[in-house]
Amino acid sequence: MLLEILKAILFGIVEGITEWLPISSTGHMILLDRVVKLNVSADFYNMFQVVIQLGAIMAVVILFWNKLWPFYMKKTDNGKKAACKEGAISMWIKIIVACIPAAIVGVLFDDKIDELFYHPVPVAIALIVVGILFIIVETAKKDSSPVINSIGEISYKAAVIIGLFQLVAAVFPGTSRSGATIIGALIIGVSRATAAEFTFFLAVPVMFGASLLKIVKYILKGMVMTGTEWIVLVVGCLVAFFVSIFVIKFLMGYIKKHDFKVFGVYRIILGIAVIALSFVLF
Repeated sequence: MLLEILKAILFGIVEGITEWLPISSTGHMILLDRVVKLNVSADFYNMFQVVIQLGAIMAVVILFWNKLWPFYMKKTDNGKKAACKEGAISMWIKIIVACIPAAIVGVLFDDKIDELFYHPVPVAIALIVVGILFIIVETAKKDSSPVINSIGEISYKAAVIIGLFQLVAAVFPGTSRSGATIIGALIIGVSRATAAEFTFFLAVPVMFGASLLKIVKYILKGMVMTGTEWIVLVVGCLVAFFVSIFVIKFLMGYIKKHDFKVFGVYRIILGIAVIALSFVLF
């Protein structure tokens, strides 16, 4: 039991770090599973590697609660009444619009995507390709100023474009949902800080939806978690939550002074290493 808890802690750390840095959490989780095997059923692990993201998502909800929650209590002559923050509904509509493409594909083709692409070599290729794109995009944008500097300035058209980039990440593990959406946002002139923040917000409905889908499928199969599996799930989510708090704060501070090239280089190196190791370990 202690060994499985330690493994769950390791998975939570990896999830918390890689979910928000544009280096692919799914890709890292797939690779980690090849090296550190949890003593759980295959059906549980298929559900676990998605549901553990709920811990990471709660970090976003807590850190950005004032921006995400659209309502507040407004003082009036007759006391207080519920009111909506200016631009909050528009922001959520943009988030939903951006999430629709990935949501449709996820619901319709979730199992097929797992079957075709959840393997080391496809993950490695996605890591390398997106790494190269990061370097190209950042180099091309080096001397240009962003035209969109806040989420309120993101148009519905821009939200759809970012959503289409998120769709690519939904299909190809290793692409990185945050990496794909940030690249899409940078291409259309969104500032790094706004691109990262919008990516965090997009993650909330996407990951809640993906987790719910996996849980429903798990239950419909008639699966029941063992005591060990419950502990692994809870520990993994809690660790992912606390690690995410620090990583999100780090990333928002980092991109104020730096670009994303370093993540592109990391992805390329990791992708090459995975391809090399695939002949030895996988």
